[in-house]
Parts: sequence; C-alpha cells; structure tokens
Amino acid sequence: MFKLIRNARVFAPHPLGIRDVLTAAGKIAAIAERLTAPEGLPVETIDARGKYLVPGFVDLHVHLLGGGGEGGFRTRTPEIQLSSIVRAGVTTVVGCLGTDDVTRRPESLLAKAMQLDEEGVSTYIYTGSYQFPPPTITGSVRKDIALIPKVIGVGEVALSDHRSSQPSYEELCRLAAEARVGGMIGGKAGLVHLHMGDGPRGLEAVLRMVEETEIPIGQFLPTHVSRGERLLDQAIEFARRGGNIDLTAAPKSLGFASDVESALRRALDAGVPLERITLSSDSNGSLPLFDEHGKLLRLAVADISSLHQEVRDLVRSGFGLEEILPLVTVHPARRLGIDRIKGRIEVGLDADLVLLDEELNVDWVMARGRVMVADGRVRVKGTFET
Repeated sequence: MFKLIRNARVFAPHPLGIRDVLTAAGKIAAIAERLTAPEGLPVETIDARGKYLVPGFVDLHVHLLGGGGEGGFRTRTPEIQLSSIVRAGVTTVVGCLGTDDVTRRPESLLAKAMQLDEEGVSTYIYTGSYQFPPPTITGSVRKDIALIPKVIGVGEVALSDHRSSQPSYEELCRLAAEARVGGMIGGKAGLVHLHMGDGPRGLEAVLRMVEETEIPIGQFLPTHVSRGERLLDQAIEFARRGGNIDLTAAPKSLGFASDVESALRRALDAGVPLERITLSSDSNGSLPLFDEHGKLLRLAVADISSLHQEVRDLVRSGFGLEEILPLVTVHPARRLGIDRIKGRIEVGLDADLVLLDEELNVDWVMARGRVMVADGRVRVKGTFET
C-alpha cells in the first residue's frame, strides 16, 4: 500500500521545510511541497501537520541477546524486544556481544538479528566479543565479514578494561587487518568496534596502530569514550587526526566522567567535526559500577529509549535539531557502510521514518514502509510479545 505523509516539517536530517512524502514498496517514492495520491490505488494518508519527520534512528551498539553476567548468572540482562526498539524511534540496530561469550554466541546473535528483521526492523551484527581470540561463526573474522550478509564488522573488542582478554599490540593489528580485508572482499565497512574501559592505557594501542601500520584510521570506532577524562582527551585527539568516535547515552551516575552534552561540547570546542561523532545506546547491555579493586558495586541495564531521550535533551540544551539528528542517522549509517539505503530521507532509500511531536516525543514510526508505531502506541509487536 502507498502511504502519503502530508504537511510534515522534514529534517532529512537537514531541514527541507514543509513537505509531503510518499512511500511505496518499502521505499521513499517521492518528496515534494505537494503530492497527489496515486489515482485508483489504495493509499493511507497520515496528517503530520505540526510534526517533525526525521529519518529512523540507527543504533550501532545494541546487545540484542542481553549482556551482563559480571555478577554471576542472576545478573544476565534480558534480550531486547521489537516493541522497545520501535517505540524509541529506532529502525536499524547493530547487535554485539559483550563480556559473556560463554553463554551467548555469535550464532545466537545472528539468529536474534534475523528474528528482529523478520518482525520488521533492519538488523546487522558484529562478530566477536570483548574477548580475544574473538568467537566467530565460520572460524574466521575475515570470513564472517566477507560471507555473512548481516556481519558488518568485529566487536565490541574490549580495551583498557579488567574484563578484557588484554590482547597484545600485534594481536590487535592482526584483528584490524582481518576486519579490513573481510570488509574489502564483502563490500562492507569491516568496522573494528572497540569497547573502551577506564584503564590507564586508554586508546594508546589504537593511536599507535594508526601511526605505525597502513590500516586507515577510519577502520576503528571506539565507544564509551566519555567514560574517563583522560580517555575523552585521547578520543578527541583521535578524532582530530581523522578518526571517528562514539558517545554512549549513559548517565554520569553510572561512572562516566562526562555526560553526552559535556563531552560533545568539549569535542566540538577542540575542533572535532560533528561528522566524526555518533551516539549509541548500549541497550540491554549491563552498566556495571566497580570499585578500585574490580569488585562489582551495582549494575543497571541500558535502555534503547536513552537514544531518543538524549537527542531530545541535546536539542533542549540549545543544539539545533539538524545538528543532533545526524549523530543517530546519517553518521552511524556511514560508519556502518549502509548510507546508500539508511540514515536519510531521500527518494530511493528505505522508508525508515519517524514523526516527532512539538515536544520531540516519538509519535509515529515507519520501518521499511510498515507503520510500527502510531499516535505514540506500538502497532506491531514481536512474535511472542503480549
């Protein structure tokens, strides 16, 4: 069925003004000041007057299977459900494994991604986990990325963290080379997604790789970079040299030295181009707080809704909507190598669209042309959701 969205304030993510948008067969078919519904064909019309039409959010760091386990089996966090994803305005997710690759495996992560894809959202995964050597599906990071359509990189590989396998510099170089070649063969990003802990070494090994090897700086994407003051300084320097960094929508109360707003302003003030920054939720991963001896003090669960909340809060703090939207739309799509189909409102791209009301709350969500949320209520739920 054709769907015609009328009178929306379109941010594509750059502002286009008041526009009508027509979707068909899961794609954006037309954008104009005024569109006429195709005569004689079924058309659903959505009145978007007074609302913002923005691209569906791309969350490049989600624990689809849950995470945690740092405090024993009772601290395993739950799997994510479709309704949580779409309610947050997210239409594309990238799944990863964290600390626990003993009871969770890349094969299960792939199956979960395929489930969510069948239920209506777009999904990709990273092969590997915190640990080294990384767990894989085919026995090779290079083969996983090259041959499995949903695998777009390796991660989240833990560095400067007491939960890391403490890989050597040479092992990290080989891993990055495997990911790069796998990406080249498979026509993918081959991203090396790095979990950054608050250890004293920070990004030293990555900065050294950039200086001493031929691997391009754009191959790496460190996340959680506002966890510590020194780490944030290193991340800013990494981005100033041409690298990309990912901020996590996590509260300062859970051990991060800087909130997203402070970290973002600090990076911009230091001359980091906005296009080198992304924002992700770490959803369904654990947010543990450890003491100086590595003992678990408390643990919370990250929520995918934090991504939208952070966007709204940043706009309310004084940033323009057109400045912040790229952090969760076109920038992550580019990092992942999927910007030819995701991240923008443009004719021919996937019809992943979100309507925000005047207060920037999620009102309506479309994923690949299918309405998932309407009037703030989830219309399409997962197979086993009540």
